[in-house]
Amino acid sequence: MACCDHHIPEEELKVKSFRNILWIVFVINLIMFVVEFSTAFFANSVSLQADALDFLADSMTYGVTLMVLGSSLRMRATVAMLKGISMGVLGLWIFARTYANASEAVVPLAQVMGTVGLIALIANVVSAVLLYKFRGGDSNMRSIWLCSRNDAIGNIAIMIAASGVFAMNSGWPDFIVAILMATLSTVASYQIIKLARYELKMVNQ
Repeated sequence: MACCDHHIPEEELKVKSFRNILWIVFVINLIMFVVEFSTAFFANSVSLQADALDFLADSMTYGVTLMVLGSSLRMRATVAMLKGISMGVLGLWIFARTYANASEAVVPLAQVMGTVGLIALIANVVSAVLLYKFRGGDSNMRSIWLCSRNDAIGNIAIMIAASGVFAMNSGWPDFIVAILMATLSTVASYQIIKLARYELKMVNQ
């Protein structure tokens, strides 16, 4: 009977577990923003610049999510909607930045790209693995998972691009990866906004 009296609801346990994981991922992303941002412009890599800003955006996202975790579905869906919009804006920014670098025929430093890309990949894979079991939750949880998944894919592409830049002495592999990252961000933005709109519609009925 004592066990029953102190039973913690499954949903509460899930929220507590998600909060603990989210704190870990928040710290990882914040550290990686500092590391990547400090080297991205030095390397003249638009894909690294985009990835650094993505780490910052993710850190802000995780911070906001920690504040609303356990709140009403309306609040969580509203936050997810804002995250979806911000991902779409980031995607558009990457497209514009890539066009600027391509116009100037910028050739990034391949060695720096490869090294930072590998470090970022490790950080994002760890984050994605930690968040994997929460990928089927509400729009807020799903948006977190999609961010980490897309980031890991983007880092693999950055490493491939670094090899291409080194072999070709051209910035085009970097530009192509940046376009891929912008596309992933835009598609994820659409998915998150669509689910968040559905949830907001449900709570308003």
